[in-house]
Amino acid sequence: MKYFFLFFLALNCCVIFSQEKKLKPFSLEADYLYGSILEHNPDIAHLITGHPRGLILTYNRKTYGFNEWERRYQYPDWGFTFTYQNMKNQYLGENYGLYGHYNWYFFNRNLVIRLGQGVAYTTNPYDRETNYINNAYGTRFLSTTFLKANYVKENLYKGLGFHAGFSIIHYSNANLRAPNNSTNTWAFNVGLSYLVDHEEFPEYIVKDDPPSSSHAEKLKYNFAFRFGWNESDVIGQGQYPFYVVSAFVDKRINYESTFQAGVDVFFAHFLKELIYYQSIAFPEYNLSGDEDYKRVGLFIGHELRFNKVAFVSQLGYYVYYPFDFENRVYNRLGLKRYFYKDKIFASVTVKAHWAKAEGVEFGIGVRL
Repeated sequence: MKYFFLFFLALNCCVIFSQEKKLKPFSLEADYLYGSILEHNPDIAHLITGHPRGLILTYNRKTYGFNEWERRYQYPDWGFTFTYQNMKNQYLGENYGLYGHYNWYFFNRNLVIRLGQGVAYTTNPYDRETNYINNAYGTRFLSTTFLKANYVKENLYKGLGFHAGFSIIHYSNANLRAPNNSTNTWAFNVGLSYLVDHEEFPEYIVKDDPPSSSHAEKLKYNFAFRFGWNESDVIGQGQYPFYVVSAFVDKRINYESTFQAGVDVFFAHFLKELIYYQSIAFPEYNLSGDEDYKRVGLFIGHELRFNKVAFVSQLGYYVYYPFDFENRVYNRLGLKRYFYKDKIFASVTVKAHWAKAEGVEFGIGVRL
């Protein structure tokens, strides 16, 4: 889901500000971070040898209620974040990340929650000859997510502000290539912000918008095609394409929420190769090598809408499951962008079995 987040963010926001006088207020931030790698998996225990530290640089486009979605979500920010993190381990090296993000404010705008998704570059990924100890990162480019919760005071003195709090930064390649044990950094961050042109910051627009339920719609029928590439956990087995065909019905109940239910059909060619490999390498599994690699799942889901962008969350269960891989329950998280009167959509999602990713899915679809 994460590689094209910046693209979706730009599409969503390029038409936000247009009035007689274009107002595009923004702020800049700089943070120092210091933290620890969490041992979420005992297989990475040997990689936790120090306290990672680094920098966070941020550009925030401030909203002030020009569009309905801004008012409904209490004037959030959107923007871009750059991170640098020294993992303090010679085998992990250093990570550089670029994210698109949203900020949501609470408690009189003194608490801000930031969610960012993007792409990271790691300087020292796994290599079977020169760096076989790094079993966390199997590729040089990684998908990355961060969550930041800060106490914030903006524009304390001539545009300068202060903030401090905690961040969680996740790095993985979503099973694009093995190994993929990933890392999660829990960090304390502290920093300063500057509100550019603070003296000209516009007043927040308050309007009596129609009830959220006025955006409710009749049942809509959806058809989607998703694809990507991934690899099993067997290092060196190779990357293979996968395809997913989905049909589902949705019901939008208000401005924010849409509920879904449907069926997925999975064609994952890495499973075909894994079945063949296990039938030879592990005779105790009693596999013939001809087991069907296809799967069929039923799912329910929810979309949280932000203008033309939606955050997708789905939970599914395989009703056709001829080969036992991970478990029968799967989940999907990601982003969707609507086009042409909400009848066409594109999506980037991560399909996983609980916290273990199977692959990044790039999708297109129609909503009728």
